[in-house]
Formats: sequence, structure tokens, C-alpha cells
Amino acid sequence: SIGLFLMQAADLSVERSKRPQPKPDPSSLVFGKHFSDHMLVINWSEAEGWDRPQIKPFQNLSLHPASSALHYSIELFEGMKAFRGADNHIRLFRPMLNMERMHRSATRSSLPSFDKSELLQCIKKLVELDQDWVPFSQSASLYIRPTFIGTEPSLGVSRPSKAMIFVIVGPVGPYFATGSFNPVSLLADPAFVRAWKGGVGAYKMGGNYGPTIAVQSEAVKRGCQQVLWLYGPEEEITEVGTMNLFIYWTKPNGEKELLTPPLEDGLILPGVTRQSLLDLARSWGEFTVTERTLGMKEMLSALESGRVLEVFGAGTACVVCPVGSLLYKGQTFQIPIEKNGTKLAERFYKELTDIQVKTPTRVTLQHVRLRLESHDLESDLSGGT
Repeated sequence: SIGLFLMQAADLSVERSKRPQPKPDPSSLVFGKHFSDHMLVINWSEAEGWDRPQIKPFQNLSLHPASSALHYSIELFEGMKAFRGADNHIRLFRPMLNMERMHRSATRSSLPSFDKSELLQCIKKLVELDQDWVPFSQSASLYIRPTFIGTEPSLGVSRPSKAMIFVIVGPVGPYFATGSFNPVSLLADPAFVRAWKGGVGAYKMGGNYGPTIAVQSEAVKRGCQQVLWLYGPEEEITEVGTMNLFIYWTKPNGEKELLTPPLEDGLILPGVTRQSLLDLARSWGEFTVTERTLGMKEMLSALESGRVLEVFGAGTACVVCPVGSLLYKGQTFQIPIEKNGTKLAERFYKELTDIQVKTPTRVTLQHVRLRLESHDLESDLSGGT
């Protein structure tokens, strides 16, 4: 790709905002409503490759009306967070996993390749500049939204010859207004499909999200808060809302198991939180950890026999979110939270957030590995690891 390595963090230019905005109260944050003073913009053209990265005051974009992102959804995005630790250091959690996923999405979207490490360095510079926007609160964080769009000024359906990466950041509190550990109710209706084999469900493209809004509204009409996405004649359970799904249950032989759908079929987004929970669970060695397909018939049978202990979603925005009930074909099935509690979901939430803010109650090799994959802003920008 022309200009692949011209996106150099060392060439980054910075234009500081002359009108800094007041910071919102961390206790009143609404997800995705507040943005910092600056943004990162990097343009690309087939003729000249990557332009010099720019950090500039937060502002509206100027796009040609025929830009391919606006007409054919040639675009993708990522979701990451920066945390202010108990030691006042700012850290990004496993950010290279986001860069790798973004690169895969770009390939599938026919957008140009980029240097993952250089882009991450540019993002860190943006977070460093707007570090005062990282909340002084362990219940809040700075959400980072890298976005990649085709800006081809033509209505032809083809690989774009122009593109743009931009990154905006802003402070966020809990994703759900009810709070992370108020269990949510799910609508499971096989009439609605989020992704299919051979499609793009495994990539973080905006086109995977817009069509779900009407289904989410239908769930609310039926008294549910989120959607449990099913697929195919076996009604395979795939994701919950915009989260990966986990089921903790007792197998017929009495063995405890944590189950999540597999990535191989391309139906599931490979979530960073999903991977982190799997890594933690396997490091504990206390129960079987399995990635395999699961249909509604098997799920309902396990519920009826009392083998289901917990069901929860996991994602960057919410971290962990318990499920309280499923509405399927007019019948409500309760997850036995009152009997079993949400002990595993809460344990995952605590251990993961402890690592993110670097205050684990106990240090294990897995904690160390996850920390090594996290990035301390101060040491990284001063040349450390």
C-alpha cells in the first residue's frame, strides 16, 4: 500500500484549542454525549499515501456529499478506554487488540492498510494532550473512538481512492443508566438476525449497528431492555445487544462450565473484554472454559432443569452486564439470579477493573500478562514499555 509507513507518530502536528471546554461532573456523565477539546485526523489518498497526522481542536468534519462512507457504509470504528489509576497514572487497556481488530476491519472494508503501532502512538499523544478529560473517578473513564471512513468523492461502488482516520475521545460513566449490575431482560426472536455466516458480523463496521436500532425499539415495546441475537434453523445464540455473551452453568455431568459462542463462523465480534474474561477464567483453573455453539433448545432445557447459574454480556462500554430474563416466543424465562446471585459476573468485573486501574487485590501471572498488554501513558510516551 502506497504510503503505508508515512503515518509516523513522530511527524504528528498539534494545534491546541484556544477555547477549552469545561469538564463535566463525573457523576453525571452520559455515554457518548461529552467530547474533549481535541481530535486526531489522518488523511489518505491512493496517489500520495498517508498525510502527516494532525491533532486539532475538536470540530465538524468537511466531507464531499458523494463520500463513499455516506452512501455505501465504507467505514468502521473501534471502542477503547483510558483509565486513571489509583496512582494517578493513565493507562489504555490492551490497546493493540483494538488496533489489530481495526486493521482486520479495514481489510474487509477495502480501506487502506496502516501501521498499527504508529496509529496507537498518535492516539496516545491525543490522550496525553487531553489527559485532564480522563475522569478522576474509578467508576468513569475516557472513551476513545477511532473511526476510519472512505472519502472517495464519487458515487461509483468501488474501493475508495481517498480515506480518513479520525479519533475523538470523551469521558463516560456507566453505559447503562440502570447501572452495570442491575440485570437486563432480553428479547430472543428468531425473526431478527444480526449477522450471518459469510457476512461481516466479526468486523466492527457501522453497518452492523444501524440496522439493530429498530429491533432494539421492538424489544423495548415488548418490555425488554436488550436483544438476544439468534441465527439459523438451530437458533444459535450469538450476541446480546452490542455485547458478547457468556453462560455459566452446570453441565449434565455436574461439572461447572463457562460457555461463550465461538469466533470461527464469523458471527461473533472478537471483543477485547471477551478475550480478557476468557484469559482470566482459564488462569483461575476453577471450571471448564468452552467456546462452542449453543442453540435456544439446549439453553431452554438447561434453564428448565435448573442448570443455568448466570448469564451475562461483556463489552468495552459496559464491562460486564448480568442478564435476568429471556422473552422467547411469548414466554418469559427467568435466569435464577435471586437464587444464585451474580457472583461470577461481579468477580469478573472487579478483577478486570482492578487490572485496568492497577489496584488488584491479588497479583497472578494472568494479571501480570494483562497489565503488560496494557499501556501506561507516562512510561510509553517517555520511551518506556
